[in-house]
Parts: sequence; C-alpha cells; structure tokens
Amino acid sequence: MRIVRYPKRWDWPQLCARPHLDNKELAKTVNTVLTDVREHGDEAVKCYEERFDHVSLNTLAVSPAEINEALSVVDSSLLDSLRLAHDNIARFHESQHFNGQVVETCAGVRCWQKGVAIEKVGLYIPGGTAPLFSTVLMLATPARIAGCKEIVLCTPPDKMGNVNPAILAAAHIAGVNKIFKVGGVQAIGAMAYGTESIPQVYKIFGPGNQYVMAAKQQVSIDTVAIDMPAGPSEVCVIVDETSNSCFAAADLLSQAEHGVDSQVVLISTSETKIKEIEDETERQLSTLPRKAIAERSLANSLFILVNDTDEAIALSNEYAPEHLILATNDYRTLADKVVNAGSVFLGRWACESAGDYASGTNHTLPTHGWAKSYSGVNLDSFIRKVTFQELTAEGIDNIGDAVEKMAIAESLDAHCRAMTYRIAQRKEEL
Repeated sequence: MRIVRYPKRWDWPQLCARPHLDNKELAKTVNTVLTDVREHGDEAVKCYEERFDHVSLNTLAVSPAEINEALSVVDSSLLDSLRLAHDNIARFHESQHFNGQVVETCAGVRCWQKGVAIEKVGLYIPGGTAPLFSTVLMLATPARIAGCKEIVLCTPPDKMGNVNPAILAAAHIAGVNKIFKVGGVQAIGAMAYGTESIPQVYKIFGPGNQYVMAAKQQVSIDTVAIDMPAGPSEVCVIVDETSNSCFAAADLLSQAEHGVDSQVVLISTSETKIKEIEDETERQLSTLPRKAIAERSLANSLFILVNDTDEAIALSNEYAPEHLILATNDYRTLADKVVNAGSVFLGRWACESAGDYASGTNHTLPTHGWAKSYSGVNLDSFIRKVTFQELTAEGIDNIGDAVEKMAIAESLDAHCRAMTYRIAQRKEEL
C-alpha cells in the first residue's frame, strides 16, 4: 500500500488517475465476436460458449424446470435474504416514480412530459468466481417497477451447462421474463442484435470484465443504449482520528476482493490512523479466502494523508469514486459537500456491503471517474420521458411572430412557413 503525505493540489489529478489500459487488441477481439454473433446468431453464440465457457449447449434458454429446481436447492435462509433485499430495493425505487406536470409556458401554450418504460431491456449478470445474484435484484427490480414489458437476462453457465441457482432464484423473485445461458461478449452481441433464441433489446445493463464492457461500448455506438461506461470497481474511505480502524480495513478489503484491478483509496486526517488501518488491513487480509485477489488489488491502493476533512472531501470530489464511505465524526457536514460520487455511505455503521445487498439503494454505479457526469442505475434508467406540447389559437398569437423571426434567422424557410400558414389561418378566423 502506497502512502502519500500532504499532496499538493496540482498533484491531485495524477493521484486520481486510474490505470491506463491499451485496449486496441481487446477491441479487435470484441469486434470479431460481435460481428460473428450479428451474422450467425445462435450458432455463433453456442460456438463461443464452447470456446470461452467450455460448455456445449443444445439450447440457450433456461427452462421453467431449471428455475423450480434452483428454488428447491437454494438455502431457505438465503431465499429469505433475497426477498428482504428485493423488498427494500423495490421500496426505494418505487419512491422515484416521475409525475409530470402540465406547464402553461404562456397563454395558449401547454407543455408536459410523460414517463414511458423502455419496452425491452437486457440484463448481463457475471458468473465466474463470484456470481452476482445481487445484481439481478438491482437491475430487474426497478425494470419491473418501471413497467418494462420484456426483461431478458444473460449469464454464463458452468461447464455442466447449469446457471448458478441463486441467480435463478433472484431472477424469479424479481420477475425476469427470459433467462439465457450466455456469457461474455457473445451475450452482449445477442441482446444487442437479437438471435433466433434471444430477443433484441433496446438497452443493456450490468457489469462485467473488460471484454464485456468493451462490447457494451461498441454496440452502444450504433445499435443499442447502455446503462453507463464503466471500469474496475473502486472505493474511497475518508477517516479521521475517531474512526474505527477495524471497520475501515474491512471496507477496503470488501472492495479489494472484487478483482485484481479493483482500486481502494483511503484519505485520512491522521497519520496514526493510517498506520492502524494499514496494520489492521494486513491482519484481516491474512485470513481472507480471496487473499490472492485482494493482495493484488491493494498493491495499487493509495493511503493519502491530508490536513483536514475539508481537504479530504475536496480530494474525493476530484477522484469521483464509485463508492464513498464517510467514516469521520463530521460525516453529516461532509455529506453536504459531496459533489462527485456514485453512492455515499454515512457514518461508522454504513458499510459498502449494505448498499451492495440490502439497504435498498442500487449498486450499479459509475466507475473510473464517470461519477462526474453519470448517475448510478435508478428507476429513470428504465424510463424514457416523452415530451408533449399543445397550442391553441391564442398560443399562435403569443409565440407565432417569435417562431417566424427565429426560423428566418436560421435560414430555415420551411420552418417559418409552418407557422406563417397558421398565423394566416388565425387571422382569417378572426
């Protein structure tokens, strides 16, 4: 763990820079797979499943029988936990419903918006060493609340052709329509272009490795919308001399165990506290099952000593973390100063794990500094807002002349005539 003491402001951009990856070769590989899936559909998907997931599949769809079997084998206490988390996630996202108001911008001109669900959405759920069944709840729950008619989920199977039972259980609880045994780039391509088995969707959500993220970005150029650009997961923890070192170390490690490219940043006003947390992190790391992964992630971590909590929050805003934990005594004051962050955890009891699973907030968040311009997934992510305007004859009287003058000034004569004809008709009627 690298310790940086009292960095100058001009050094902050360098400290906040994420590791740069040369993705040229990766992009070529991704493009090849996407093109193949686009041209050959299910056949290509099955070939890539055999090549990358080492499984030969006759059918891609998960059957109702497989879902029923998953519900029977998942531990009842885990099912109860999934239902509790789902209820909290639903409660929080239901509070985000949009209610458009009719606004009369001037006499005779009424404008409003209506929220309309995206009809077809695709959810990508990683499998591998940490099957993210929690992400199923985070994505499918607001999609169902928004009113999306078709919710398609793709997730990689194991070598026996089975999907993790907890993923299927979460999908059942959250109301997913269709589930397919497809992972990686081929899953993104299938949802983007559609195949004989997998429906084409209008927007794709979900995390993944660098290949999945590159695929999402490529298909978003001209085919389908995506939730947000993303990179490796990250956390920033701000502490002072009053913070609990055991909690802080656990928070750092809970992020570090995500993957070898995850990034953790600790910002402290106390050098003594940095040393305590460093020692505690090493102690907890020694007994962590995913020690090898967390150890590599921690090698890229930063422990930064600053003068006060105002400087700490300013540095965090420059970093724009995916997750921000304010574990200081003055966390409420600092919370008002947060500008750039995906999700913020306030006080000693608010660990990132709570938001990852069951507090009710969404854990699908912008990374890699994108929190400066993107929100995390929320109910609006699954909704389009359609704009309406209604003009009466009085409205023509009030804005017609301005519309004509502006259209002429932009050299758009047909625009002008569309209004001019109405003005003339209005005068005839008078």
